[in-house]
Amino acid sequence: MKLKKVCSVVLSLTMLATAFGGCGSSGQNNKKDASKEKTTITFWHNYSAESKESKVLSETLIPKFEQEHPEYKVQAVAYSWEDLHNKILIGANSKNLPDVARLDIAWVPEFQKMGILVPVDKEMQDFQTVNDSILSNSMSTAKINGNYYAIGLNVNSKILFYNKEAFEKAGLTAPNTLDELYADAEKLSGKDEKGQQVWGLDEPALAGWNLLPYIWSNGGFVMDKDYKKASGYLNSKETVEAVQKLADLYKKQSFTGFNSGDIPMTDGFGTGRYSMLLEGPWKIAELKGSYPDFKYGTATMPAGKGGSISVLGGEDIGMFQGGNKEGAWEFMKFMSGEEAQVAMAACGQIPANKKALENDSVKKADFAPFLKAIETAQARPPIAKWTEIDNQMTTVMTSIIKDGANAQESLDKLAAEIDKMLQE
Repeated sequence: MKLKKVCSVVLSLTMLATAFGGCGSSGQNNKKDASKEKTTITFWHNYSAESKESKVLSETLIPKFEQEHPEYKVQAVAYSWEDLHNKILIGANSKNLPDVARLDIAWVPEFQKMGILVPVDKEMQDFQTVNDSILSNSMSTAKINGNYYAIGLNVNSKILFYNKEAFEKAGLTAPNTLDELYADAEKLSGKDEKGQQVWGLDEPALAGWNLLPYIWSNGGFVMDKDYKKASGYLNSKETVEAVQKLADLYKKQSFTGFNSGDIPMTDGFGTGRYSMLLEGPWKIAELKGSYPDFKYGTATMPAGKGGSISVLGGEDIGMFQGGNKEGAWEFMKFMSGEEAQVAMAACGQIPANKKALENDSVKKADFAPFLKAIETAQARPPIAKWTEIDNQMTTVMTSIIKDGANAQESLDKLAAEIDKMLQE
C-alpha cells in the first residue's frame, strides 16, 4: 500500500509537472507558430545595392513596415535597371514573379499587356483613398484602358540648366518662352576665345524623352488622349513647327549633342561648350561631382502656346498576379505613403505623394527646382507599343533635324504608320 501511495504521489507530481511544462512548451510553440505564420512578401527593386535608397529601404523602411505589420516579412532583392526588367520577363514565363516590384513607368503598359499585373483599382477596396493621395500625372502612368495597374512611387522631370557666365557675358537672362530659348541658343553659339565651337542648346538624343517638352509646350501632341490615333496630332501645325525650329537651330550650328562623337552632355556643359540643356535632377549630382566650381542656373521649361510642359519620368510600384495581394497592397500603400516618401526624398527621390511634397525638408532638397516642373509635366503615352513607336519617331526626327528632311511630309507619313500600329 505504501508503495502504491508513493507511486501515486510520484505519478501525480509527474503529471502536474508535465502539465506546467506543457503550458510552458505550448507558449514556446505558440511563439514558433506565430513566427511560422509570418507571410514573406518578395519585393524586387532597382535601387542600387550600395545606394542611400537601398540603405534606407533595408535599415529603416522595411523594419518599420514589419513592425506595423507583424504578420509580414519583406524579402527585398536588388537588381540593376536592365536586369530587373529582364528578370520580370523571365519570371513571367517561368511563373516565378515577386509579390510586388518597383517598375519604371515605361514597363507598366508592357507588363499589363502580358497579363501579369493586378488591376489594383478593381481588386483593392481602398484604392481611391490611395489614388487621391498621389499626384494625378504620376498615377496617369499606371492607367491603361481605364484601370490602374500600379501606384506612383517617385517622379522626376526635366528643367532648363544654363551657363550663368555665358548668359551674363551675352547680357541675357534665363529664357521664359520658347521664342526666347531659340533666340538665346543662336546668340550663345559660335566660337569661344580658344576658337572652339560653342553650341547654345544641347540634347543627347532625339527620342520622345528629349523632344516632347518642345512639342507639348508649343501646343503639339503625339496622339489623341485615348492613344488611338496619331494623325492630326503628330503631324499637326504645332508639332511640325516645334520640330522645324530645332532643325533650323541645328542647321545654324546652335543645337547639337545627339551625333556620334559629340561631347557628352555633362562635359560639354561643364566646360562651357554647351550653354543650355534640359535635364533631370541627377544632373545636379553629376555637376557637383565632376565640375564643382561651374556656375549654372536653373529654370522651368520655357513656355510656348501650350504652356510650360516638361516630360514626366519616374517609377511606379505594382503587384503581380499569383502573389500575396493583401500583403503586396499593404506594402504598396506603405511605400507610397507620406512617411516613406519623405524618407526616400532625403536620398534624392522626388515624392509622388502630395503630403510628402509639402514637407519642409522636401521643399529644401537639392531637387527643389524640379518641384514646380512636375506640377505640369506630362507622361509619355502609357501604351505597350510606346517603345516601338518611340524608336520610329527617333529615326524620323533625326532625318528631319539632322538630315534636313521635310518636316510636314515626314510626320504625315509617320503619323499614318503609327495609326496602324495603334490599331493592332
